Amino acid sequence: MESLTSLMDGFGTALTPVNLLWAAVGVLLGTAIGVLPGIGPAMAVALLLPVTYGLEPTGAFIMFAGIYYGAMFGGSTTSILLNTPGESAAVVAAMEGHPMAKAGRGAQALAAAAIGHFTGGMIGTILLVALAPAIAALAVGIGAPDYFALMVLAFIAVTSVLGSSRIRGIASLLIGLTLGLVGLDQLTGQQRLTFGSLQLADGIDVVIVAVGLFAIGEALWVAAHLRRTAGRPVPVGRPWLGREDVRRTWKPWLRGPFIGFPFGAIPAGGAEIPTFLSYVTEKRLSRHKDQFGKGAIEGVAGPESAASASAAGTLVSMLTLGLPTTAVAAVMLAAFQQYGIQPGPLLFEREPELVWGLIASLFVGMVLLLALNLPLAPVWAKLLRIPRPYLYAGILFFAAVGAYAVGGEALDLVVLLVVGLLGLGMRRYGLPVLPAVIGVILGPAAEQQLRRALQISDGSVTGLVNTPFSVTVYAVVLLLLGWPLLRKAVTRRRTAA
Repeated sequence: MESLTSLMDGFGTALTPVNLLWAAVGVLLGTAIGVLPGIGPAMAVALLLPVTYGLEPTGAFIMFAGIYYGAMFGGSTTSILLNTPGESAAVVAAMEGHPMAKAGRGAQALAAAAIGHFTGGMIGTILLVALAPAIAALAVGIGAPDYFALMVLAFIAVTSVLGSSRIRGIASLLIGLTLGLVGLDQLTGQQRLTFGSLQLADGIDVVIVAVGLFAIGEALWVAAHLRRTAGRPVPVGRPWLGREDVRRTWKPWLRGPFIGFPFGAIPAGGAEIPTFLSYVTEKRLSRHKDQFGKGAIEGVAGPESAASASAAGTLVSMLTLGLPTTAVAAVMLAAFQQYGIQPGPLLFEREPELVWGLIASLFVGMVLLLALNLPLAPVWAKLLRIPRPYLYAGILFFAAVGAYAVGGEALDLVVLLVVGLLGLGMRRYGLPVLPAVIGVILGPAAEQQLRRALQISDGSVTGLVNTPFSVTVYAVVLLLLGWPLLRKAVTRRRTAA
């Protein structure tokens, strides 16, 4: 009841004309920035930090929250239409959204994503208000073995359901893990796979890998086949969801937040893991499994809802513990410190107007995001009417600009091209791209947590399974690995009978 009263006071703060203006500016900027490959929400907030020096803190953080949500949706827009993720949380949207776009259903995919973001954000923010203390306590109790177990679960889940075979999925994952090794060893300082280049000492940015594998690889693949097939514009199709689309998406919209929010609240990779797991869940539960990989709308609705709820979940640890779980949360923590405010258990007591105004602005931002992007879905989808040679030339240009913007190094463009050629080769030999991306994203973090767990246990492997949480997660991993074999055995027995 006390939380509800405080939230009402927060709406009084968030609905002032000035703060409404900052929320709208944040959503617009975030969507525009999210559409550009390489310029993700973390970079957007970081670039705007100096601009906000003269702003009142509440207005600045309301704008940052709008940028966060807007950039996540903007990233899914380019994932769906151009197979070019604007940021890593939008990678999964390309798996089903882009085939939908190529089939003339880009507007439906964008509408499913917009409503998914709205639903996930609303439910996630309600859970933030209701469950913040419990989630914060859970996050404090999770250690290195638990983090590593979660990442193993993500690896196994994504390789077990994608591609024509598990072998190809594992091969793709190993490619991603290898790319994730590039740079300095965080513990020993030894160079790994840098080939003597100082520019590679910091590793390869995940945005460059995602854009290279998806955008450059797709553009080269299309270019390689344009001589054989005519480059006709893709039809846009109807701008709204039909009754059948709604029937297939309302359950994924509601399931996504309950996958995304807990993962957002614990330091386990931000929105990447829950979007992958939501995709896996929807594929398992769908009655249209044969459509996955060809444009299943459930594969857009569920992960996008999970991503938005995960964004709300990241604020739990950041506000109550001062613990950033994503790059955006880390930049926002720096912004708090810029204003002389230290997030933690006492923040709700010392700065109630700021905290509850920020939380209330999340509800306002979701409404603004839906109102802005749902009518614009057919407008965005008209990008697909551009003939493919011109469209993919533009993709190559913006991908190169985005990759260069990440680090400002010419070597980044070379790495982008090399990764793009790798993506072309993966398409040629039937290797799914997504396991490689998750390997790059979570590989370094998994290695770090594995080392921490082994150090704590003096090198004993039992240190990886010494908590109830990790044991539970590994049981789920074994279920994922064993279920297909068990199902085959049952099928054979029934056939023999």
